[in-house]
Amino acid sequence: MTERTTRARTRGGIVDFEVVFPSSEVDVRELHESSGVPVADILAVTHTERFPALDEDEAAWELAATAGRTVLERNGIDPDDIGLVLYAGSGEWDLPFWSPAAKVADELGITHAHCFEVANFCNGGMTAVRTALAELALGGAPYALVLIGDRLSRLVDHEDPESKALFNFGDAPAALLLGREDCLLDVVASAARTDPSWADYYSGDVEDDRVLMRRRGRRQGLGDAYLENFPARVDDVLDALGRRIEDVAWFLVNQGDKGMHEKLLARLGIPADKSVFNYHRYGHMGGSDPFIALGDLIGEKRLGPGDLVLVAASGMGFSWSVTALEYRGR
Repeated sequence: MTERTTRARTRGGIVDFEVVFPSSEVDVRELHESSGVPVADILAVTHTERFPALDEDEAAWELAATAGRTVLERNGIDPDDIGLVLYAGSGEWDLPFWSPAAKVADELGITHAHCFEVANFCNGGMTAVRTALAELALGGAPYALVLIGDRLSRLVDHEDPESKALFNFGDAPAALLLGREDCLLDVVASAARTDPSWADYYSGDVEDDRVLMRRRGRRQGLGDAYLENFPARVDDVLDALGRRIEDVAWFLVNQGDKGMHEKLLARLGIPADKSVFNYHRYGHMGGSDPFIALGDLIGEKRLGPGDLVLVAASGMGFSWSVTALEYRGR
């Protein structure tokens, strides 16, 4: 049976973005004390001794709202010009049965937008970008606001040695201002696919009023699925653009697993110096990982006009997407 993938050619892109880091951190020594896992084994997952995570008194939506306010004020955007507010992540928000998209809109004085949530885990941010650009293409308000506001560190059982592979999960809410023109980064193509046979590989348990992620069983082959699906999505996007792998200036990926990151680059034939490795600075910041990397590239002036950037994102379920961006500069 021929594989079919959701593909999109888009019009518009990212006008601006901002990432906000929380005030607290996770320390590997604390993880060792709570789980009993040796520090060396934890460092093999985290690659850093500490990384950003929400404090007990911090809410992800508040940091996402701070990021949203920054991009609106920096670009002089009237809240009435925002027609869509999307809040992306895992679906486990700061409160149950509640809309963080609407809450942030109210905080920012956005009163004429459609506000809703996009739950596709760490692929949620890029899925929300696709959704928002499709809405913008229909006309109406000139801008959309995508918020990435997961709270991954709160969903990991740091007392469970079996959850060690998730010990690098931290938090860094972000906001992306999307528009039809005058973009910092044009979104020129994207492709996505979900392999539903992995739907039950992870699921949550409710324990002491917390939702905690649990791996179910010992099924093998997820690494192979990554090495099949990401290159296939890269091919989809490059074919749509009539470009080649040699045309890619930068390849950015969710920073969940450094070893997988390296294997993926090798499979694609992309040199390591065309990607960004922030493992020594941060853990896995969910859907914000690629935007932390983009912020570094822009701040260090390592992006030039017309540079093609591929953003690879994945999420439990399991979903894989690749989105092609062209840098336009300010």
